[in-house]
Amino acid sequence: MTLTLNYSYRIYPDSKQEAMLDQWLEICRRSYNYALRELKDWIASRKCPIDRCSLESEYIMAASYPFPSAA
Repeated sequence: MTLTLNYSYRIYPDSKQEAMLDQWLEICRRSYNYALRELKDWIASRKCPIDRCSLESEYIMAASYPFPSAA
């Protein structure tokens, strides 16, 4: 039997630190949303055969376009 302990710490940042934390969170949010959009575009471009997709309404990436990944 293992015992897992979790600790929670309350922080009280001053206004300058709050502004920096908000800036970091905004950068993280934008990076995540950008990566998610790339992944969704990649998946959407491969979800139907070329002979059934409308070239006017479907965005089709080249087959050589790499899969978006963290690497």
